[in-house]
Amino acid sequence: MRMFRAAIRARVAVLLLALPVSAMAQEPDWSRAPIVTVTLSSFDYTPQTIRLRAGEPVILRLVNTSGKGHDFNAPEFFAASVVRPQDRALLAKGKIELGGHVAREVALRPAAGRYRLRCTHFMHSALGMKGAIVVE
Repeated sequence: MRMFRAAIRARVAVLLLALPVSAMAQEPDWSRAPIVTVTLSSFDYTPQTIRLRAGEPVILRLVNTSGKGHDFNAPEFFAASVVRPQDRALLAKGKIELGGHVAREVALRPAAGRYRLRCTHFMHSALGMKGAIVVE
């Protein structure tokens, strides 16, 4: 019986070691996450196409250089990403609002895909304030 229990314990240990890291739900070391800066200006995002790596922690630094308010609206992107718990309050219905000359940071782990980005303020996307987030 002792040998049987030891064999079971050994198999359980091997199975636990074989679990993917995501199954263990480890919190990333955010201090090591790269910062990707996105500038919001009058009717423009720079860069217009944001490229990220799937599953890798990143800090999006959103900087509104305009004197007027803008938003970073990407509901599908945020829904598919794992957002750092303390940054979730920044999101409202898949967007982050930024008043004039305001910067915000949101840390997340993005999921693979291509996501639409746009400013939802009146006529801003029609005037060119739109882009894409590509996560590979």
